[in-house]
Amino acid sequence: MSDFNIFTPQGWVRGQLQHHAGRVLSVPETPCNPADNDLPYLLPGFIDLHVHGGGGSDIMQGAASFATIARTHLRFGTTALLATTMTAPPAQIREVLGALGDYCQQRPAATARVLGVHLEGPYINPGKLGAQPNHARTALLEELDQLLALAPIKVITLAPEVAGHVELIEHLVQRGVGVQIGHTLGSYEDGVQALAAGATSFTHLYNAMSPLHHREPGIVGAALAHARYAEVIPDLLHVHPGAIRVALRAIPCLYCVTDSTAATGMPDGQYKLGSHTVTKCLGGVRLADGTLAGSTLTMDQALRNLVQIGLPLAEASQRLSQFPADYLGITERGRLQPGSWADAVYLDRDLNVTAVMVEGEYLEP
Repeated sequence: MSDFNIFTPQGWVRGQLQHHAGRVLSVPETPCNPADNDLPYLLPGFIDLHVHGGGGSDIMQGAASFATIARTHLRFGTTALLATTMTAPPAQIREVLGALGDYCQQRPAATARVLGVHLEGPYINPGKLGAQPNHARTALLEELDQLLALAPIKVITLAPEVAGHVELIEHLVQRGVGVQIGHTLGSYEDGVQALAAGATSFTHLYNAMSPLHHREPGIVGAALAHARYAEVIPDLLHVHPGAIRVALRAIPCLYCVTDSTAATGMPDGQYKLGSHTVTKCLGGVRLADGTLAGSTLTMDQALRNLVQIGLPLAEASQRLSQFPADYLGITERGRLQPGSWADAVYLDRDLNVTAVMVEGEYLEP
């Protein structure tokens, strides 16, 4: 096997990765500059904190869908992800979370690791559903504790302006949940108050939230002024490259997600997104009224898009791997260093995936 340009926390090095029993044993110590050679790349595996589906399957379809989704995203370099729910009736959410609680205890062969759950609904503003079904409701402490007992919920998206939500943030943080602000009509002040209470990120920045205006900065203004973390969908359809650049200057640890749907990795046609039927065409996924409904983005394309708009490859890698891991408080993923999980993506010089390794399992697409 040839040498690689390997991206590590110390920068670029040249050589090969040594691993055993799913963990990195050692990385080379020879510094290099990829511009000075024609070697392929080896980057930390991508970590996607917002995945609704892929390969024709949707998380809300239950247990039978999970491995298909995790296998689909692994093909594109995603080695770990959060299974993301949709706004739905209480019984359906409980059923899906119960199935995910069991699934997260294992990792079937040739699939990405499902680290836990991103509960995107139902605690959102019914006036800012985006592509979420109309089952939004107010969060209650007793119900939250019941849901947390069903599955490892790592992230919850909520609208802070809904009465009682800010008061629940501290409780969720104490339970180890990352609270994200999203699907919200809240004001700048609502966003700042939520951050002060312990919220730590913003769900698909710019999308489904009150926009920036110079006299009413909105939730976008709160994010740009105060956030350390926020997720963004870099498919260049949800957010203009110029707006991505604004966020890159303002938010130190802006990280990328796909918000991917069942249509990801599939041909044009109709697919499920929760209880909605969505149509994939012209590179996007939309409801019948034309509303963007998630994406068909894959993390390898996100990497190429970031490089296309001017980011160095090393920084693009961090925003797909290290920063999402840091946001979750995970130190054993998102970087290639001794002791970390052997999660890596192999890319040619055009940044196309040639192979993926997840917890030491080597796979070629």
